[in-house]
Amino acid sequence: MSHSRIHDVIGVGFGPSNLSLAIALQELAGVSGRALDALFLDRQTNYRWHGDTLSSQSELQISFLKDLVSLRNPTSPYSFVNYLKQQGRLVDFINLGTFYPCRLEYNDYLGWVAEQFCDQAVYGESVLRIEPELVDGAIARLRVVSRNAQGKESSRLTRSVVVSTGGTPKIPAIFNAFDSDARVFHHSRYLTAMGALPCSEGEPMRIAIVGSGQSAAEAFLDLNDSFPSVKVDMILRKSALKPADDSPFVNEIFAPDYTDLVFQQPAADREQLINEYHNTNYSVVDPELIERIYGVLYRQKITRQPRHAVLCRQQIEQATRTDQGIELTLRDLATHQHSTRRYDAVILATGYERRSHQDLLAPLAGYLHGLEVDRNYRALAHGELQAPVFLQGFCEATHGLSDTLLSVLPMRSAEIGEALYQALNIPHAARKPAAAPLASA
Repeated sequence: MSHSRIHDVIGVGFGPSNLSLAIALQELAGVSGRALDALFLDRQTNYRWHGDTLSSQSELQISFLKDLVSLRNPTSPYSFVNYLKQQGRLVDFINLGTFYPCRLEYNDYLGWVAEQFCDQAVYGESVLRIEPELVDGAIARLRVVSRNAQGKESSRLTRSVVVSTGGTPKIPAIFNAFDSDARVFHHSRYLTAMGALPCSEGEPMRIAIVGSGQSAAEAFLDLNDSFPSVKVDMILRKSALKPADDSPFVNEIFAPDYTDLVFQQPAADREQLINEYHNTNYSVVDPELIERIYGVLYRQKITRQPRHAVLCRQQIEQATRTDQGIELTLRDLATHQHSTRRYDAVILATGYERRSHQDLLAPLAGYLHGLEVDRNYRALAHGELQAPVFLQGFCEATHGLSDTLLSVLPMRSAEIGEALYQALNIPHAARKPAAAPLASA
């Protein structure tokens, strides 16, 4: 089905990034007197943020003040504080004495905001590709092609796009052959997949968790607390579970101003900065969860009833499907000895990769400079491509570690919003200049 309406902007994905953009565009409309015709497409049938991973152990790892809007506009009606007030839980949350809400509540907050923009959102459609509309040698419009759950394709025209499709589950190559085996699944499908396993009915199972990050730790503790019939092995290549560094000075790298510092550096220096602070976000665990896991293992020693284990320095050499379970052949990276263990299920807490934008924008590849972006997240393009393309969450290499996180959403959405108004030649009042970038140490 083709839609004749031409939108000013179509947002691909309606997760936190594009939801924050919707708020910023509403604010810009108020000061410019001209609202953009914005539409957001999302493959989910209703609003959920990491909905299939919201176990009892899932907690947000950043302050609630880093919500969709507060760092830019703390008086916004879309703040987390106003959400609490509207839900009648503001005093109760204060009494918790924490800056870190559980992810279940944060998911509810995002859904509360999204509901207020429901007239701009279409759910249940997966965007397949973004095509150029070439007229007289120039591309002033783009065609966004999507497909719903029934297989019906739709085509919409727009003067610009903002791609914010998030991460795609990273599956180690050794498990590629298990894509149709319900016993092996990525952590992104945790709740649904666990609900289909016999342990949800109380039957004994032995489960392996592959990974050493926050998701692996949360799954370990949830299996311990929620599935008493399950025995768990957490398998990691590292020599130990390592804590995330969220100390105050290190956390300054997630400040919006730090984006300027990173972007201004030569490529080699940017890479060095990102590698230096890699342990703030990747393959690390909150110290509190590490202590809880250690406590679980210690109590097993007291009771002499070993139920779980954390297997360090283990490389998975082979995964074999059998009628009795999944056999994993492990190699100890210190002793080089091999062992084989059989599991009833394997959870892949192996993280995400950010490449979905490459497929979506493949029809535009000849007009783009390899998906490089400018400071305002607009993809660099040849002169023929006049319709701007913006990327959210795919610019870590140029904009820093905060690019895939929630920390910079309010400022980034304003920057993209202002750049959209400018690119579409619509007058607007820019926000006040940002503070000077942090000095290099």
